[in-house]
Amino acid sequence: MTNLFTRIKNTVTADLNEALDKKEKQNPISMLNQYLRQCEQETEKVAKFLERQSALKDEFTKELYHAELFAEKRKYQAEIALKAGETELYQFASEEQQLYSNRAERLRASLEQVKGQLGELERKHVEMNNKLKDMQLRRMELMGRENVTRANHRINQVLESNTYSDKSISRFEEIENYIDRLENQVNRSYNQTTIDARIEQLEKEMKNSIQN
Repeated sequence: MTNLFTRIKNTVTADLNEALDKKEKQNPISMLNQYLRQCEQETEKVAKFLERQSALKDEFTKELYHAELFAEKRKYQAEIALKAGETELYQFASEEQQLYSNRAERLRASLEQVKGQLGELERKHVEMNNKLKDMQLRRMELMGRENVTRANHRINQVLESNTYSDKSISRFEEIENYIDRLENQVNRSYNQTTIDARIEQLEKEMKNSIQN
């Protein structure tokens, strides 16, 4: 049964990858946009980790401050108790001072570790942002080249009638033919409206010539 599920999973994954490859070939810019959105989402996730790590550093810093403060306070109180001969009080203050000192040491080590991790995350986040900017710039460059390529292809289709089927003609040739037909119609209309006046003028000229 496990092998069956594995085969089904592999088949579905292969079909999905094939579909993605086909889509990428058909519209590479669209796939690039999808990849960039994924990169942007990952960069945003790292930014959230940075915020959490920075908040954690602040918490460690605050706890370290309090631990060091109480350690110094208990140390001073232990000295006062010792001078006063209060043995039990001195012992309690000393134990408390040791407890806070140990805690401060542990917090100090944790804080240094958190600072190191925070610095590494910041460095990687800056690197991710720079790479993302570079990829966005490359996308703009690719979109520009693709736009020019599509435009030139469309221009060639319009200008070259042989790129169409036998039943189609170039858009420019179609417009030129329309202009030719329109010009012929205008000329015929003009000739029809002026022929009577022209013939009458010719008749007058012929009569005058005969009389002279």
